[in-house]
Amino acid sequence: MRRTSFSDMSCSIARTLEQVGDWWTLLIVREAFWGTRRFGEFQANLGIAPNVLTQRLHDLVAHGILEITATSDNGRALDYRLSDKGRDLLPVIVALAQWGDRHAPAPDGPPVRIVERRNGREVAPLALRSSATGRVLTPRDVTVTEGPGAGPAEQARFDAIRAKLGHKAGTQAG
Repeated sequence: MRRTSFSDMSCSIARTLEQVGDWWTLLIVREAFWGTRRFGEFQANLGIAPNVLTQRLHDLVAHGILEITATSDNGRALDYRLSDKGRDLLPVIVALAQWGDRHAPAPDGPPVRIVERRNGREVAPLALRSSATGRVLTPRDVTVTEGPGAGPAEQARFDAIRAKLGHKAGTQAG
């Protein structure tokens, strides 16, 4: 079955899902954050079929999320490490973990705690904050407006959204 491509959509979320939207992909990225480097380690930790892992690692390297380095074993073994682009996914991984702990909890509580290395303190829950005041924002506090990359179709869509919600760009939704 062929999958729909989102790469040409005028949507940042859709284009992101094109690169990391498969469930195995995000679990591989999680493992890379936890220090997993080698193919066999990814396979053992995730219980993923070798052919699926091979394809996902290939895709992550092709998208620039992982980088391959040869190990000191005469270059026969490969290490997969997060690139700068891959490391930028940390807030996404943390947000998914925090959302899961809240809305799809394990019976005995969170299976892992995300803590600061230097002091062992648990990280604060991620939140959207006002760039002006630092105040935590809720869905009622934010809206969407067209960005510089919006074309005529997106402009029309945002005009329709504003008409439906009865507000102007930058005003409160809901």
